Amino acid sequence: MKVLVTGVKGQLGHDVVQQLHLRGHEAVGVDIEEMDITDQQAVKTLLSALSPDAVVHCAAWTAVDAAEEKSNADKVRAINALGTKYIAETCKNIGCKMVYISTDYVFDGTGETPWTPDCKAYAPLNHYGQTKLEGEEYVSSLLEKYFIVRIAWVFGENGNNFIKTMLNLGKKYETLRVVCDQVGTPTYTYDLSKLLVDMVESEKYGYYHATNEGGYISWYEFACEIFRQAGYATQVVPVTTAEYGVSKAKRPFNSRLDKEKLTQAGFERLPTWQDALHRFLQKLEG
Repeated sequence: MKVLVTGVKGQLGHDVVQQLHLRGHEAVGVDIEEMDITDQQAVKTLLSALSPDAVVHCAAWTAVDAAEEKSNADKVRAINALGTKYIAETCKNIGCKMVYISTDYVFDGTGETPWTPDCKAYAPLNHYGQTKLEGEEYVSSLLEKYFIVRIAWVFGENGNNFIKTMLNLGKKYETLRVVCDQVGTPTYTYDLSKLLVDMVESEKYGYYHATNEGGYISWYEFACEIFRQAGYATQVVPVTTAEYGVSKAKRPFNSRLDKEKLTQAGFERLPTWQDALHRFLQKLEG
């Protein structure tokens, strides 16, 4: 199988390419230098020439606060929404599958009930979430052979993330304040990449949620476990989002994602986030 992966320089795109290679597939990884997804003709030309069996679309604008700046608004939409549209249009024309990586930010982040994959109560809190939702809508309206996979709290080797930030801060400060009223589950890109390749190898299309197992936690609880496993003496003080201070973009309080649909479709769910954290820390030390 020949698979094109966008955003190969990012945490997830890098791991998906590696996983495809491990399974004997032909993986072509691209980033902005090879294919600017905001250039409709460039997308059409490269994809048509390559004629892949599937596209795993990982490329996105993910700087949530920067997305709120007016000067970035059009660029964020061009990447997250229109770029996704151009890829979906070409996938339709050449008859290939598409995997679109999305986010819990398409919902309003209220309550405590986990969001289900087929829930349509969309109400993004910020521009990032709105543009990712627009990307979803392009994919679902243009294609039949698609997977829309929502993830949250992503971490991987090939990029910056919460774990790396905590470890760096933990070396500098004895005490850190971390929010305790935003709840979700982390997603390790190495584990997720395996599931995405499972999906590409199947025809079980639709909307899915995919984060690691192990229960729902707050960022505060995540930080505590990071320092415990890393052997740091750093003290973590729980604070509310209001106490922590206002960020440019509103953040969801409820990032809980229901993953039961993975089981129903016969996909193997991800290991626990505690185990994922352990393996990730070992790789960082490695």
